[in-house]
Amino acid sequence: MTKVALHTLGCKLNYAETSTLGKQFLERGFQIVAWGEPADVVVLNTCTVTERADRECRQLIRRALRGGGEPYVIVTGCYAQLEPEQIASIHGVDLVLGTSEKSDLFRYVESGFRKPGVPRIHISDPGTLDRFGPAFTTGAGGRTRAYLKVQDGCDYACSFCTIPLARGASRSQALERCVSQAEELVRQGYREIVLTGVNVGDFGRKSGSSLLALLTELVRLDGLTRLRISSIEPNLLTRAMVEFVAAEPVMCKHFHIPLQSGTDAILRAMRRRYTVSAYRALLQQIRSVVPDAGVGADVIVGFPGETDADFDATAAFLQELPLSYLHVFTYSERPRTPAASMGAPVAPHTRHLRNAILRSLSQKKRRAFYESMIGRTVPVLLEGDCENGLRFGFTDNYVRVGVPVGTAEQNTLVPVKLEAIEDGICRGTPVAAGEMR
Repeated sequence: MTKVALHTLGCKLNYAETSTLGKQFLERGFQIVAWGEPADVVVLNTCTVTERADRECRQLIRRALRGGGEPYVIVTGCYAQLEPEQIASIHGVDLVLGTSEKSDLFRYVESGFRKPGVPRIHISDPGTLDRFGPAFTTGAGGRTRAYLKVQDGCDYACSFCTIPLARGASRSQALERCVSQAEELVRQGYREIVLTGVNVGDFGRKSGSSLLALLTELVRLDGLTRLRISSIEPNLLTRAMVEFVAAEPVMCKHFHIPLQSGTDAILRAMRRRYTVSAYRALLQQIRSVVPDAGVGADVIVGFPGETDADFDATAAFLQELPLSYLHVFTYSERPRTPAASMGAPVAPHTRHLRNAILRSLSQKKRRAFYESMIGRTVPVLLEGDCENGLRFGFTDNYVRVGVPVGTAEQNTLVPVKLEAIEDGICRGTPVAAGEMR
């Protein structure tokens, strides 16, 4: 049986798309093996949000070639879309596919995965990236959570971001198609579905629909225990949506809302679509409607022109906000973005220092949020991950919980009393036999 190894860099959207590629290989009789094991074909689905992601991509390609034999190497995804010639120049790469071509991978393999000698490139012009390649997690690894792609591309023009160049304009999958794919995931046994996309909150805008309309349909699915939104822009998270999350038991009480900076001057330079005061008001609204919600934020440090005073203001703003965790990114210059040619760059060592400070703040925020949950009994959806005698899962507001192995099974929703924080997780004990309905 021909063996294929697949690997993903970047966001949950990329993971969903890689899962769909894996399904295509399985349907054609391939055996999927772990990355790093000997394989006849290797597929790397790439990200290009940061320079580090680019570097990691190059390292992974070279590592795959050292795994034994002469695998047929396919590189696709955002990095491939933006820098195809650079990828094709890496020794051993056979096929480079862009964003549109990714979902039709087998259409471009004319040699039966025989190495062609000269790398071939198939990349669409960014202005023509208007196809929607369906993607959702399927049947691998016994996971309880599935990722369903409902939207792709972005019409925003944030000055630091290459995503519109790599994925094109915002577009959505038909609502009916999303529902049918969600039904399939529930039939396969998944209990939680996470909606993914580049700009999920923009779902349906061009067709007269909306993300709220999609949520309203999905919460009605028999057998679906949880529905989670991966991330949503602050200007697209409406009060009606917050109230819907509060009222619907299936909706996870968890929001991930990018902030990026805590000063209006830097937000304007980033071309973001909100102000600091608007972001603060949104979080206050969430806390008033969903008091126990888990709320995370993305932050970029070291953006061009970010002074010490700007960073201090951002750190102070984050400190006061009712956030439960942060995803902190160090700004890196991305080719063909307006920010790359802005003046007043921040020194690399200063960027890394600011990153470390906010990561420390994130740890404090997460611990404080976890501490607020100690003593409560809450439903936990247990997954397959086990380590050091514990099985892990999540509450609906995104607290990671460990319970003793043997006290509850994978893919069950059980009431757990949260008792202590150890090694960055909440330890707990199931308090009733059987599964919650």
